[in-house]
Amino acid sequence: MRLIETGLPQLVLLEPKLFRDERGFFLESYNRAAFAGLGIGADFVQDNHAYSAQPLVLRGLHFQRPPHAQAKLVWVVRGRVLDVAVDLRRGSPTFGRNFCVELSAANFLRLFIPRGFAHGYVTLEPDTEFLYKVDAPYDAASDAGIRWNDPDLAVPWPECAPVLSAKDSALPFLKDFVTPFVYEAPKAG
Repeated sequence: MRLIETGLPQLVLLEPKLFRDERGFFLESYNRAAFAGLGIGADFVQDNHAYSAQPLVLRGLHFQRPPHAQAKLVWVVRGRVLDVAVDLRRGSPTFGRNFCVELSAANFLRLFIPRGFAHGYVTLEPDTEFLYKVDAPYDAASDAGIRWNDPDLAVPWPECAPVLSAKDSALPFLKDFVTPFVYEAPKAG
């Protein structure tokens, strides 16, 4: 597995080693020891699978407040998404900045999103299937988010009228949000 830096501390892309032949392909989608060797020590406790029937379904920007904050490992097994992570960690050198990447069944990329980031995506094709691992179970009382189209975030979403849930349409803007997350710089060596 190859680690690709994103420019936002601790948020990384992962490119699995892919073995192809005339039958198709094989890849190791997760290996705890390999991830630990890359400095990712998340202990995943739950897997989730989301299906979107139509393109331009937008989900996010979501997170859970401490003490139920979640790190996530996300990828697509069918279709394509524009995936977005926003740094919400107070004291982070990249607070409020976003990182966007296309994840697809064709590129096999995974995005590791540490605790303290909001996360969302918009589907770019019909019948898209999105998978993710989390290191803490869902807690409804800790569920939170930031408005997907917050002008202060300037996320480069596709020009469209996305399909949104009522909940996502009513999320607060970053300027109206007091972050519960604190940045902890990675330890050297």
